[in-house]
Amino acid sequence: MGSFLIRWAILTVAAGIMVVLLPGMHAVGHPPILGVAAFALFMALLNASIKPVVQMLALPFSILSFGLVALIINWLFMELASWLALKLFDVGVTIDGFLWAVLGSLIMSVVSGIVSSAVSS
Repeated sequence: MGSFLIRWAILTVAAGIMVVLLPGMHAVGHPPILGVAAFALFMALLNASIKPVVQMLALPFSILSFGLVALIINWLFMELASWLALKLFDVGVTIDGFLWAVLGSLIMSVVSGIVSSAVSS
Protein backbone atom coordinates (compact mmCIF):
# COMPACT_ATOMS: atom_id res chain seq x y z
CA MET A 1 0.00 0.00 0.00
CA GLY A 2 2.85 2.37 0.79
CA SER A 3 4.44 1.92 -2.61
CA PHE A 4 1.10 2.67 -4.30
CA LEU A 5 0.79 5.91 -2.35
CA ILE A 6 4.31 6.88 -3.36
CA ARG A 7 3.51 6.08 -6.99
CA TRP A 8 0.32 8.14 -6.75
CA ALA A 9 2.26 11.10 -5.31
CA ILE A 10 4.84 10.84 -8.11
CA LEU A 11 2.10 10.72 -10.76
CA THR A 12 0.40 13.71 -9.12
CA VAL A 13 3.59 15.75 -9.43
CA ALA A 14 4.03 14.62 -13.04
CA ALA A 15 0.40 15.38 -13.92
CA GLY A 16 0.66 18.79 -12.28
CA ILE A 17 3.69 19.66 -14.37
CA MET A 18 1.91 18.32 -17.46
CA VAL A 19 -1.12 20.57 -16.83
CA VAL A 20 1.10 23.61 -16.27
CA LEU A 21 3.17 23.03 -19.43
CA LEU A 22 0.45 22.04 -21.91
CA PRO A 23 -2.32 24.46 -22.92
CA GLY A 24 -4.43 21.49 -24.09
CA MET A 25 -4.72 20.11 -20.53
CA HIS A 26 -6.98 21.79 -18.00
CA ALA A 27 -7.38 21.02 -14.30
CA VAL A 28 -11.01 21.00 -13.18
CA GLY A 29 -11.72 21.60 -9.51
CA HIS A 30 -11.12 24.07 -6.75
CA PRO A 31 -8.25 24.07 -5.89
CA PRO A 32 -6.92 22.67 -9.19
CA ILE A 33 -4.57 20.24 -7.41
CA LEU A 34 -7.64 18.20 -6.41
CA GLY A 35 -8.40 17.60 -10.08
CA VAL A 36 -4.79 16.70 -10.80
CA ALA A 37 -4.67 14.34 -7.80
CA ALA A 38 -7.93 12.61 -8.81
CA PHE A 39 -6.65 12.19 -12.38
CA ALA A 40 -3.34 10.82 -11.08
CA LEU A 41 -5.18 8.42 -8.77
CA PHE A 42 -7.06 6.85 -11.66
CA MET A 43 -3.92 6.82 -13.83
CA ALA A 44 -2.11 4.93 -11.04
CA LEU A 45 -5.00 2.49 -10.60
CA LEU A 46 -5.28 1.83 -14.34
CA ASN A 47 -1.51 1.51 -14.78
CA ALA A 48 -1.33 -0.98 -11.94
CA SER A 49 -4.33 -3.08 -12.89
CA ILE A 50 -5.40 -3.42 -16.50
CA LYS A 51 -2.84 -1.52 -18.58
CA PRO A 52 -0.20 -4.31 -18.51
CA VAL A 53 -2.76 -6.83 -19.73
CA VAL A 54 -3.97 -4.56 -22.53
CA GLN A 55 -0.40 -3.80 -23.61
CA MET A 56 0.46 -7.50 -23.67
CA LEU A 57 -2.62 -8.31 -25.77
CA ALA A 58 -1.84 -5.44 -28.16
CA LEU A 59 1.88 -6.24 -28.45
CA PRO A 60 1.68 -7.90 -31.90
CA PHE A 61 -0.26 -4.92 -33.28
CA SER A 62 2.14 -2.51 -31.62
CA ILE A 63 5.10 -4.24 -33.26
CA LEU A 64 3.41 -4.23 -36.66
CA SER A 65 2.50 -0.54 -36.37
CA PHE A 66 5.93 0.50 -35.04
CA GLY A 67 4.50 1.60 -31.69
CA LEU A 68 1.47 3.56 -32.89
CA VAL A 69 -0.87 1.21 -31.04
CA ALA A 70 1.02 1.98 -27.81
CA LEU A 71 0.32 5.70 -28.34
CA ILE A 72 -3.35 4.95 -28.86
CA ILE A 73 -3.45 2.82 -25.69
CA ASN A 74 -1.83 5.63 -23.68
CA TRP A 75 -4.33 8.12 -25.09
CA LEU A 76 -7.27 5.85 -24.23
CA PHE A 77 -6.05 5.30 -20.67
CA MET A 78 -5.55 9.04 -20.14
CA GLU A 79 -9.06 9.69 -21.47
CA LEU A 80 -10.46 6.92 -19.25
CA ALA A 81 -8.70 8.29 -16.15
CA SER A 82 -10.00 11.78 -16.97
CA TRP A 83 -13.54 10.52 -17.48
CA LEU A 84 -13.53 8.45 -14.26
CA ALA A 85 -12.21 11.35 -12.18
CA LEU A 86 -14.75 13.79 -13.61
CA LYS A 87 -17.71 11.40 -13.28
CA LEU A 88 -16.94 10.06 -9.81
CA PHE A 89 -15.43 13.10 -8.07
CA ASP A 90 -16.45 16.07 -10.30
CA VAL A 91 -12.77 17.05 -10.48
CA GLY A 92 -10.07 15.95 -12.87
CA VAL A 93 -8.09 16.91 -15.93
CA THR A 94 -9.67 17.56 -19.31
CA ILE A 95 -7.71 16.68 -22.45
CA ASP A 96 -8.35 18.65 -25.65
CA GLY A 97 -7.32 15.92 -28.07
CA PHE A 98 -5.07 13.07 -29.12
CA LEU A 99 -1.97 15.22 -29.67
CA TRP A 100 -2.23 16.76 -26.21
CA ALA A 101 -2.62 13.29 -24.68
CA VAL A 102 0.50 12.04 -26.49
CA LEU A 103 2.52 15.08 -25.38
CA GLY A 104 1.08 14.72 -21.89
CA SER A 105 2.05 11.07 -21.64
CA LEU A 106 5.59 11.93 -22.76
CA ILE A 107 5.86 14.66 -20.12
CA MET A 108 4.38 12.39 -17.44
CA SER A 109 6.82 9.61 -18.33
CA VAL A 110 9.87 11.87 -18.20
CA VAL A 111 8.84 13.72 -15.03
CA SER A 112 7.75 10.58 -13.17
CA GLY A 113 11.07 8.92 -14.10
CA ILE A 114 13.02 11.89 -12.77
CA VAL A 115 10.95 12.16 -9.59
CA SER A 116 11.09 8.38 -9.04
CA SER A 117 14.87 8.37 -9.31
CA ALA A 118 15.15 11.37 -6.99
CA VAL A 119 12.85 9.76 -4.40
CA SER A 120 14.59 6.37 -4.50
CA SER A 121 18.11 7.80 -4.08
